[in-house]
Amino acid sequence: MQKDYVSKTSPSRMESGEVILPNVIKTVDVARSRGMPIVWVVREHDHLGRDVELFRRHNYVTPDKPKPVIKGRPGTELVDELEIKDSDYKLVKTRFSAFFNTNLHSYLQAIGVNSLVIIGLQTPNCIRQTVFDAVSFDYQSVKVIADASGAAAPDIHEVNLYDIRKINVGTPTLEEWSKPI
Repeated sequence: MQKDYVSKTSPSRMESGEVILPNVIKTVDVARSRGMPIVWVVREHDHLGRDVELFRRHNYVTPDKPKPVIKGRPGTELVDELEIKDSDYKLVKTRFSAFFNTNLHSYLQAIGVNSLVIIGLQTPNCIRQTVFDAVSFDYQSVKVIADASGAAAPDIHEVNLYDIRKINVGTPTLEEWSKPI
């Protein structure tokens, strides 16, 4: 939910970011009210793209290509409607999975987390890879809030939700997930 992916003026914008934003806000509010720890996973890349996936590295050296989420630039910030609070944890990643080459798993273990709720962009990449890694790490429960996550196109989002349900990952709507426990 970084500005480079959600803001209307960004060349890297995904329309679904704006569409899901109200549900992302509500999901975070519900999680906070339940005392759940909040982990904000963001991408930040070197200005030359030396830490980005090989298949897109050329975008960072080609002058006319958009270079999203460069460290230190405003596009790496969360959209204005979302706030990282002092009690939250901000995790910076450079690849699709939030677990790949980060301390996410050790952090979650240290605070006793064994269930995950995942929201945001982009279902076929970041969300999917993170979900599969969470399942590989044997988290007891992994859920993706279906209407608080999105992809470049609705059909891509739906097909990826279908796939992750096959590995026993829940995909409730915000309304379903928000019901009192």
